Amino acid sequence: MKFGMERVIQGGLIVAGVIHVLPFVGVMGSARLSALYGIPVEGPDLVLLMRHRASLFGILGVLLFAGAVRANVRAAALAAGLASTASFLVLAGSGGPYNDRIVTVVWADVAALGALLIAAILQLRGRRREPRADV
Repeated sequence: MKFGMERVIQGGLIVAGVIHVLPFVGVMGSARLSALYGIPVEGPDLVLLMRHRASLFGILGVLLFAGAVRANVRAAALAAGLASTASFLVLAGSGGPYNDRIVTVVWADVAALGALLIAAILQLRGRRREPRADV
């Protein structure tokens, strides 16, 4: 794969990784979660679910970063990132209106989806152009 194409793929994964890691601070509790999303996060049940959501975003962000530097996990990172981001945007599109902080999250996910789509397309193109080892 060409060096420039590789850098664009890595950049897309890093951009999406940063966007997905940012909500990880929500594991610190309801005050952080409320500040992130502009909604009251109260009650032990909702706090638990939202803290778990924050931890999953941290895990996904780390996977996206790993995909940027390790080609052997790149396909899994792209698939997980695309599935997560696209599913959120579909869900967001089915409701609303949302507060300003949630709208910011939606736009961040639009950016992440764009970065991941570019990275995935380039990754697929690069794989098609590489000579097969079994031929």
